[in-house]
Amino acid sequence: MEEEIETPRDPKPCGPLEEYRIPDYVLRPDAQQVLVDHAPQCPVLVFINSKSGGQLGSSLIKTYRELLNEAQVIDLSEEAPDKVLQRLYVNVERLKMEGDILAVQIWRTMRLIVAGGDGTASWLLGVVSDLKLSHPPPIATVPLGTGNNLPFSFGWGKKNPSTDQEAVKLFLGLVKHAKEIKIDSWHLILRMRAPKEGPCEPIAPLELPHSLHAFHRVSSGDSHDVEGYHTFRGGFWNYFSMGMDAEISYAFHTERKRNPDKFKNQLTNQGQYAKLGLKQGWFCASLSHPSSR
Repeated sequence: MEEEIETPRDPKPCGPLEEYRIPDYVLRPDAQQVLVDHAPQCPVLVFINSKSGGQLGSSLIKTYRELLNEAQVIDLSEEAPDKVLQRLYVNVERLKMEGDILAVQIWRTMRLIVAGGDGTASWLLGVVSDLKLSHPPPIATVPLGTGNNLPFSFGWGKKNPSTDQEAVKLFLGLVKHAKEIKIDSWHLILRMRAPKEGPCEPIAPLELPHSLHAFHRVSSGDSHDVEGYHTFRGGFWNYFSMGMDAEISYAFHTERKRNPDKFKNQLTNQGQYAKLGLKQGWFCASLSHPSSR
């Protein structure tokens, strides 16, 4: 089980932004160590998909960097979350060994914020799970995609957020006073019969949706390995679907990768979903598609 956090029903006013800042030297091992009078009450590490929500992702990055330390706001199109978290936790462990009390307090109280679609949020959840951290931080999700089912499930809403400073301050206040709850993780085995001729190479990780994390071929000594089959182990988060609606979601994912310029806002994206649904016979199964029938 991974930890998610749910919005409080009656949040208190947002405190000073120093309560959320993480000093440079905690984030980066090459930064000069400084003395800080008080540890931040709610240190946050912010991951934003600049390609989500049309121009909203880029605008949100700009606002967060104006209010917080720029180094604690990561553009996921420039750096993957696993590299960021590995660097941070290795550095924190070093500081803990040196007796740095501030680093210990940040390690204990840090929360993550991820802004993007459901795939982006699932990507970060998978990374945190795969790193097997001794004290994994809870994650707040900013709805910045098309469906935003994952943020909606935990009370963060479905609509894309405002990107001005007051809206970001309000959201940080919600994160500070949110309670932690659990989210289900699913693990599965994929097995396919080995072809008689030709190779059967696994799909490259970057070609998989981010919601499918940690997919790899099992070793020959694994109990799930079966002679004559190629077997892969992986996982995903919270919910899944099989059948026609899953086919539509995959078609949407593929089309957006091919033509990202056509998917610049939530309303347009939802229209594309509707078109794909009609083509697949969502309301009346197409006779030309036996699987749909």
